[in-house]
Amino acid sequence: MRRTRSKQVKQERIDYRMGILSSLDEVDARQWNALIARQPQPTPFLRHEFLSALAATQCTTERTGWVPRFVTLVDATSGALAALAPLYVKSHSYGEYVFDWAWADAYQRNGLDYYPKLVCAVPFTPVEGTRLIAVDEAARRQLAASIITLAEQSDVSSLHVLFPTTDEADTLAALGMMLREGIQFHWVNQGYRDFEDFLSTLEQKKRKNIRAERRKVHDAGVTMRRVRGQEATDDDWRFFTRCYRQTYREHFSSPYLNLEFFRAIGASMPENLLLIIAERAGRPIASSLVFYQRDEQTGSTQTGGTLYGRYWGAVEHVPCLHFETAYYQPLEFCIEEKLAVFEGGAQGEHKMARGFMPKVTHSAHWLGHPAFADAVGRFLDNEANLIEAHVD
Repeated sequence: MRRTRSKQVKQERIDYRMGILSSLDEVDARQWNALIARQPQPTPFLRHEFLSALAATQCTTERTGWVPRFVTLVDATSGALAALAPLYVKSHSYGEYVFDWAWADAYQRNGLDYYPKLVCAVPFTPVEGTRLIAVDEAARRQLAASIITLAEQSDVSSLHVLFPTTDEADTLAALGMMLREGIQFHWVNQGYRDFEDFLSTLEQKKRKNIRAERRKVHDAGVTMRRVRGQEATDDDWRFFTRCYRQTYREHFSSPYLNLEFFRAIGASMPENLLLIIAERAGRPIASSLVFYQRDEQTGSTQTGGTLYGRYWGAVEHVPCLHFETAYYQPLEFCIEEKLAVFEGGAQGEHKMARGFMPKVTHSAHWLGHPAFADAVGRFLDNEANLIEAHVD
């Protein structure tokens, strides 16, 4: 695929120049972030700082199998950024959280190449949010059509838009892409006064189990420290990275991110970060990192917003410490800060025992091979029925 290209697109009397960028250095950060902020479901993971940090610290490169190809539409008259999509050329399916390994295997068994493919997503981040970022619906539709045309004209097997909003999924379906559903578990703040008020809404067995889990951590001599991004030291980031790497080591896997990345976002977007550090006998033993984003401030108060559970790890085993560090402390933070939703991340039915409820997520898929597209379409129809039954 060529590094850049442009063409004129006519849509409702507006001319757009389409660009394909290999680096966010090619677009103004203020324009990018201003456009993100206007979206129905903005997230901190789409900010210029986050995506730039991934590239600058070598987390999204050809070596890691995530080659940036950001698609932009620019108003030809004003030069203003009208739409963008975080597109990547992928040489594998790691770090996506919408699993298509069986599709890749089927291609290989039939002597076809599944990779490279195009993915519109935030790398390593299973968070629903706007993927077709645009100034209005006309530009959004044009952007959707543009990335599909790009896939059709490129040497790729397929295009995948991961964790879009429901409205975006409908737009992509109307353009011929196949929809897939998944399940996550989210907690909703019902205006709880404190953690005990939240517990009072759960059935007695769940209340008892949660209190017992928290008591085990306390009785083990563990104390918890919450560190906002603005207050985090380099020692905090070093320790958290050690915990993060330990989690991957325990799962016999390689971490996607590195200390340089965490340092970078700690410096560029600290207002979106919260470290939770567990300590015993005066030394840290575990840590979790969550992201959060408030809704737009209204008047003199700030209410609403979302907290995103991301990473956790421990260098010392304490029973139930994972639940305290990665769930109960973030839940308390949500209640204290009046955040509306805690998105617990990918998978995890055990979260239901802690007040989380199932939430259907979406992805959209285009496959260039007609026979495989037909087979995958039938599979997705059957899978959707299973997902619906599972949620019930």
